[in-house]
Amino acid sequence: MPRQIPLKEKLTSENDRLAAQIREQLQQHEIFALNFVSSPGSGKTSLLEKTIAALGNSLEIGLIAGDVQTENDAERLTRAGGRMVRPIVTGGACHLDAKMITRVLSEFNLETLDLLFIENVGNLVCPSSFDLGEDMKVVLISTTEGDDKPLKYPGMFRRSSVMVVNKIDLLGTSDFDLERVKKHARQINADLDILELSCRTGDGLDTWLQWLQRRVRKNRPIVA
Repeated sequence: MPRQIPLKEKLTSENDRLAAQIREQLQQHEIFALNFVSSPGSGKTSLLEKTIAALGNSLEIGLIAGDVQTENDAERLTRAGGRMVRPIVTGGACHLDAKMITRVLSEFNLETLDLLFIENVGNLVCPSSFDLGEDMKVVLISTTEGDDKPLKYPGMFRRSSVMVVNKIDLLGTSDFDLERVKKHARQINADLDILELSCRTGDGLDTWLQWLQRRVRKNRPIVA
């Protein structure tokens, strides 16, 4: 009797095959790739805008901006100085997948690219199951959310390498407890790097930029 393969298994198997091809392609060109994930409104686009402004003259940065219905984030990143920005409008899907990335990756000049940001759809559930060929997932949360997010969405935090806590300038205006969220996150993933910053005030941004530059140097030396 033929084995029945669940639809989800078929989808993730095909996605993983394409993601492996993407990863091999990026590694061949020594491109460091990050998959940005968060709830809506945590500050993914704001952090990318600040990163472009700070590093856009020293690094060739590619950006893929995923959204459910609009190209608003891609337009923001272009206005911020992004020279290679490609939108993906999912038309209702709650995550990006490797097939979507494959379609737009051919539009980038991989020979010159140092760094690729993939801004995923705002969601802490679906994107955790889909490999996009990235080197790392970066999960963003903000101090305007609940500090129990790691416990509520453990899959995302387990599969991420970095947690960025944004909007630290608003600490004290709610019940959000910074130490508690870090404790919860490390209960899920003891190896998680944790960075704290505010895109609005700039506090902590230097630490993020230095971390990013160190990671890129491992792939391709930065020319001053």
